[in-house]
Amino acid sequence: MRKALRWLLALTVLIGTLSTAGVATAAQAGRTGQTADIKDQLLAIPGMSLVQEKPYTGYRYFVLNYTQPIDHRHPSKGTFQQRITVLHKDVSRPTVFYTSGYNVSTNPSRSEPTRIADANQVSLEYRYFTPSRPEPADWSKLDIWQAASDQHRVFKALKSIYTKNWLATGGSKGGMTATYFERFYPRDMDGVVAYVAPNDVVNNEDSAYDRFFTKVGTKECRDRLDAVQREALVRREPLEQKYAAYAAENGFTFTTVGSLDKAYEAVVLDYVWGFWQYSLLADCDIIPANAATATDDEIWTSVDTISGFSFYTDQGLSPYTPYYYQAGTQLGAPTIQFPYIEKKYIHYGYQPPRNFVPRDIPMRFQPKAMRDVDSWVRHHADHMLFVYGQNDPWGAERFAVGKGSKDSYVFTAPGLNHGANVAALTADQKALATARILAWAGVPAPTTAQAKALAPYDAKLDRQDVQREPTLRP
Repeated sequence: MRKALRWLLALTVLIGTLSTAGVATAAQAGRTGQTADIKDQLLAIPGMSLVQEKPYTGYRYFVLNYTQPIDHRHPSKGTFQQRITVLHKDVSRPTVFYTSGYNVSTNPSRSEPTRIADANQVSLEYRYFTPSRPEPADWSKLDIWQAASDQHRVFKALKSIYTKNWLATGGSKGGMTATYFERFYPRDMDGVVAYVAPNDVVNNEDSAYDRFFTKVGTKECRDRLDAVQREALVRREPLEQKYAAYAAENGFTFTTVGSLDKAYEAVVLDYVWGFWQYSLLADCDIIPANAATATDDEIWTSVDTISGFSFYTDQGLSPYTPYYYQAGTQLGAPTIQFPYIEKKYIHYGYQPPRNFVPRDIPMRFQPKAMRDVDSWVRHHADHMLFVYGQNDPWGAERFAVGKGSKDSYVFTAPGLNHGANVAALTADQKALATARILAWAGVPAPTTAQAKALAPYDAKLDRQDVQREPTLRP
């Protein structure tokens, strides 16, 4: 009994009620007829602390830390500080909950649904990405349910301030994160907009990716890319010498992946995927037209530009340990074939996530996790929109809605890559998607044919940077 009471007391302290300062602020505001300043309201939330406020015209922008339990099932067993940002417009507007699935940017920006609904935006750093990592880190507490529970607690803490409708959104792993949040806490959000979200239901069955690479773009472009990738393996010896010099010059090491040779092949095998993930068909013009006659420097530069020779070093991998841990325990990771490259040139093939996580971190794959989410989306999706790019490899295995789903959609942007968005959809789908986002946000909207973003474009806030990153990271 005493153990149960101690647990309840710890839970009460952690979740909290209004602090004395918060009550005083609210009471004072009530007596004067004025609304408390938004910063005071945010800091009145137990566990919330200010890192900094950055001014931006038309908004208030806050970088904050929020105290979270390491284990939501046992909240008495320690806490950590999770970083969030708030782009505040007005409490009378809806709020968009944005997740990247990785670190959170500490500079003001707007997701597409935020602009469409002229909304506030709350952005959350994914647990275990530094600095939002417990020390020491119990990696067994890094899973999709714990992360969804982080999001749930932030939503519950802020809902009393931002009382209007909420939408969840994110791109790539952030789109996956928004989807998992909806699966575990379907009553929190009024809608979900998930961009280019992979859905690897059966981890060891990846033939959809192989089929994708036989059809994407044009044959001429595919042949150019395949030839450069093959040539980089044919010229392995001289290019690895260049790689060794490059690593020595920059202080790069290869302890996690195991060797320079493994890192080199991983970079080269990312090349074709990386091109289609981040480039457009028109960019094929920058690929060497004749790989056989290209110089070593031309082959190196092309591979480095698209794949990045720095990534599979210890220094490149370290920031993404949480992602590879999740890929190797729940999310899954693609394995593709290279029929145009002779077997003698491929030593390792697509390496598993285990190779990119330090060996002192234990990993065990849970095959039921993605099957559960996929089944839930197919049968229970409500107010969910999935947007994919036609030429994005990650869209080869995607979410689908089926019987039991309501007011939910899967759209594909023609010719687009991993940066696909609502604006790039066909005119009819763009109008429908925009109208549904506005409706879910609880914002009065014109007819579907006229639906458009409520906030004007801001080049600084709304720029979409599709960074070149390794293919094993969505």
